[in-house]
Amino acid sequence: MVIIGGGPGGYEAALVAAQLGAEVVVVERDGLGGSTVLTDCVPSKTLIATSDLLTEVAGAVELGVRGVESEAGGPRGVDLSVVNARVKKLARAQSEDVAARLAKENVRVLSGHGSLDGPDTVVLRSDGAQERLEADAVLVATGAQPRILDSAQPDGERILTWEQVYDVDTLPERLVVVGSGVTGVEFAGAYRALGSEVVLVSSRDLVLPGEDADAARVIEDVFTRRGMTVLSRSRMARVERVGDGVEVTLADGRVVGGSHCLLAVGSVPNTADMGLVEAGATLDANGFLSVDRVSRTSVRGVYAAGDCTGVLLLASVAAMQGRIAMWHALGDAVRPLDLKTVSSNIFTAPEIATVGCSQAAVDAGDIDVEAVTLDLSGNARAKMQGFRDGFVKLFSRPVTGIVVGGVVVAPRASELIHPIAIAVAANLSVDQLARAFTVYPSISGSIAEAARRLHHR
Repeated sequence: MVIIGGGPGGYEAALVAAQLGAEVVVVERDGLGGSTVLTDCVPSKTLIATSDLLTEVAGAVELGVRGVESEAGGPRGVDLSVVNARVKKLARAQSEDVAARLAKENVRVLSGHGSLDGPDTVVLRSDGAQERLEADAVLVATGAQPRILDSAQPDGERILTWEQVYDVDTLPERLVVVGSGVTGVEFAGAYRALGSEVVLVSSRDLVLPGEDADAARVIEDVFTRRGMTVLSRSRMARVERVGDGVEVTLADGRVVGGSHCLLAVGSVPNTADMGLVEAGATLDANGFLSVDRVSRTSVRGVYAAGDCTGVLLLASVAAMQGRIAMWHALGDAVRPLDLKTVSSNIFTAPEIATVGCSQAAVDAGDIDVEAVTLDLSGNARAKMQGFRDGFVKLFSRPVTGIVVGGVVVAPRASELIHPIAIAVAANLSVDQLARAFTVYPSISGSIAEAARRLHHR
């Protein structure tokens, strides 16, 4: 097995293939762990861990804690150079952990650029040298990179992609974030908590246009209350460096000034110059590799996993696609990818976690469900900890009561979504979910209460 790409889709596939007795080679250009470990998920969530702590400190006065207020009444300042040094250190450590695990399983790792020469040969190019790797099956797991617009060219100093922010050692005085999807919203919330003045440029009526609208309204309200400026229905026309700052010109002619600009306008797949089309693989209009539910491309023996496929750009999905590819290629028992059971999380404060069917699908009439929403303002544990923002929403089928989805907006929602995810994956009913004991007081108690409210005699 030759795997091109050492991110979650690649290294998890390598571990499965090695477990099943295959000889495995991983070709990686930038470092094991891929962008997930080195420049995206691990670094951003490490940065957000610091911002979460400051958010908690800012709310500690209400709980009777003294001496936590800054002179300005907001959060205490941070040393961004220390924060970013920790971010990079943890990313390197995680990459080294991946390397150690692959070495333990006798997976051969080669550094360089991999491309196809037909369906069963990978050409490795590194430092001017070239090596041909014959394979019984190939997995392409090359990920994606930040989308760059001609009208907004990053310079790595003032105009930044989300991969470049960790080289800025001084906290941005006024950060303009372009894009209100998951990445833009996470960074906007984090830098506001760290102490930056933040302007979020959103082209839609509401931030997080692809997410649960009720959850998005909570986050937008929290952002505004915390002093962030959210410019709704505002489309960026261009971004320019002006002296020691930036100017973001909007489509309606308004100009937003700032010390820095963070571009969060989507991703493009790393599928160029790989010989994919020449080998017969199908790419869509945006360059993503087309795959089926067992990760097969249109070329026999060539599989693909992760962000380069455009199938839910999540590390967990990439890893599962990679595992499925190897199970299928090596003849092991395999179950096709089921996106209805995927749980995901947005690391704002509070977090937004979802699984299963969405409110948008319900509103469109795609699925018939019963739903209940419980605000956290009524939860005893939330009151004790000073949490007011958030809710638990549960969806179930009308007759059987089978749980088909849910949304949690709360601190640590990424952990709280798991019982709902289990219920969705195992086709549990609301009664089965409700009968499991929860701790009192706890935020998870609201999940059981929501299930009880969906009970039918």
